[in-house]
Amino acid sequence: MKKNNKMPFLRIFKYVRPQWPRVVVIIFTAVLIGVLFALSFATVVPLLKVMMGEEGLHGWVDRKTCGWRYGLDFYVPDKQDFINVDNADIRFYLLVTDVEDDSYAEKAGLRPQDRIVAIGDGNDTAVCTELLATLAGTDNENIKVKFRRTGSDGFSSQIETVQMLTPAKSSCVDFVQRVVNFVPRNETKSARQQAIVFIILVMAVVTIIRCIARFYQQYLAAKVVQISIAKLREDVFAHIMEMPMGFFSTRGTSDTVSRMLGDTAGTGKGVNILLGKALREPLKAIGTLAGAMVINYKLTLIFMAVAPATIGLGAWLGKRVRKITKRSLRSGAIMLGKVQGVIGALGVVKVYNHQNHESQTFRTINRKFLKQTLRIAKVDAGTGPIMEVLGMMAGSAALLVGVHWVTNSDMDPSSFFGLLIFLGVTAESVRKTSDIWNKVQSANAASERVFELVDEAAELEEAGAIELVPLKNKIEFCNVSFTYPGSKEPVLKGINLTVKACQTIAVVGANGSGKTTLVNLLPRFYNTDSGEIFIDGQSIRKGTLQSLRDQIGMVTQQVITFNGTIAENIGYGKSDATREEIIAAAKRSFSHEFIEPLPDGYDTMIGEHGSGFSGGQLQRIVIARAVLKNPPILIFDEAMSQVDADSEAKIHKALSELTHDRTCFVIAHRFSTVISADTIVVMNKGQIVAHGRHEELVKNCSIYKNLYETQLVVA
Repeated sequence: MKKNNKMPFLRIFKYVRPQWPRVVVIIFTAVLIGVLFALSFATVVPLLKVMMGEEGLHGWVDRKTCGWRYGLDFYVPDKQDFINVDNADIRFYLLVTDVEDDSYAEKAGLRPQDRIVAIGDGNDTAVCTELLATLAGTDNENIKVKFRRTGSDGFSSQIETVQMLTPAKSSCVDFVQRVVNFVPRNETKSARQQAIVFIILVMAVVTIIRCIARFYQQYLAAKVVQISIAKLREDVFAHIMEMPMGFFSTRGTSDTVSRMLGDTAGTGKGVNILLGKALREPLKAIGTLAGAMVINYKLTLIFMAVAPATIGLGAWLGKRVRKITKRSLRSGAIMLGKVQGVIGALGVVKVYNHQNHESQTFRTINRKFLKQTLRIAKVDAGTGPIMEVLGMMAGSAALLVGVHWVTNSDMDPSSFFGLLIFLGVTAESVRKTSDIWNKVQSANAASERVFELVDEAAELEEAGAIELVPLKNKIEFCNVSFTYPGSKEPVLKGINLTVKACQTIAVVGANGSGKTTLVNLLPRFYNTDSGEIFIDGQSIRKGTLQSLRDQIGMVTQQVITFNGTIAENIGYGKSDATREEIIAAAKRSFSHEFIEPLPDGYDTMIGEHGSGFSGGQLQRIVIARAVLKNPPILIFDEAMSQVDADSEAKIHKALSELTHDRTCFVIAHRFSTVISADTIVVMNKGQIVAHGRHEELVKNCSIYKNLYETQLVVA
């Protein structure tokens, strides 16, 4: 029964989960990348402040430390303020510009526009940078703060004093202060240059560490994906091996191959995105967004106003991509089937001069596939620009408000420029993530096709199926009827047949009479619609498939060889066969006489579709495979169709020995094969119309007589 899963892509994580240690490292490195990415851009703000002469590196760190510890922010005079005679007294106090709600500063009674003139028992004539350094660096549990507050008349009141609690410095703040202390505190030209070099070195170190982390994140993500997809392919292939033959008779093989190879690769791309870009870029965006919030949360919130629209639009586009991708994958499977079919029958195409016809048919299929692919490309191409427009609108709104604040001195220029850099980098990271949902939905469509295959029912065995013992007495077909999946007309109708052990049964009839279908029911390639097949009185439905098929060997009209050595192809009939057993089987099928002279002998490779060997030679190799298995039941379905007269004579001699003490079903058009059978079964339109020896049937069965005179080849 198929599972109804709206997100089949998530089922791939069954294969990702066992690799959780690698996934943990991937997540850790992705977080590290996000933090270091934000940190590398965070150095831009102090760099701008140092280069623009607004405040030194130490001043910027001390001011930020006061904000983190007390909820206080100050106006720090720049170089021009110190030069301007009218503002000469600004050097000797700290002007409070902001006090956070419920902060230590607010609890102490400080307000915006207060002017702090002394910290602790310090001198009232200390310059503002010294006051800032003292406030940021104190380790006391509380500290005395002296300040002036402007009265209602617009003039400053007398100096007031409050006691302010001081929280313990966090390890992060303490680390930053220790690092910054490598740079001199004075504001000389040399100190400023040292500060700039120091900041650039920090940027370089952060970038190197981030790049190393990115290498490990990408490599481990790729490793997790490839291992997961390899295991998924193995499971899909193993499941295909257990699926009933009826599935392939109705669906064909090209769609299955497309799902197992192409669609599993599509699923892997989705996992790779989730463990790569989908993990890395949002964390980078979060890191830079956090940096922007630190600089000014109000402008950052304005920028984030388009987030709901962005998420909604991304979900809608992803839904469309999933639908289109599913159609595209179907079209791709059809195209694969067409290519496989035409290349396999290229000789027929050429001899009938149908090259143009096949090219036109392929062109039609290919154009349909192209149409679906272009639709996906259109959605993908439109996603990025739409996201950029939304980002531009949000950025423009934040920019307009920010310019107004800078103009009115509510925000210093370097912080504004730093904020713009943070928001710009955030927008770029968001833009890079804009196609993630589309890619995940494409992978979801591919996963749906893969797991549809996985969810197909395997060949069923009854609960408590028993081990069937090898045939000793008889095989019985009792009122057997069968219809192929997807067909309306039954192929077999009420078949009743008893075959004694060690007999050879020849099945003859016109094409489409049901001969091959009859013998294919014995190894349970298909299950009967009604009726039963018994081996020694035991229904084959109640037996295990392995115990049933262990006692059956089969040689079909279609020669089936595998891309491997001759020895491997013959040894396929017995997994533990020795080289001596393989050679013995080859001799009994008269294959040894053409194998031994080959340069590599039994190690000669049989190419794709048996290239390099004649049809008769391949058929004899396949017969050797059946000989090696040495089963109680043998099925020969037109096994002599590609064997020349000389080989057939030799094989008949071998088969006379092989069929001794063995039950054989033979479907043949050669009279020499049919006449030697113990019983000949005549089929017509899915029914057994007669059975007996050759002489009886020629006299009593007109259908057999007609077959004998028109179709059975006298060798």
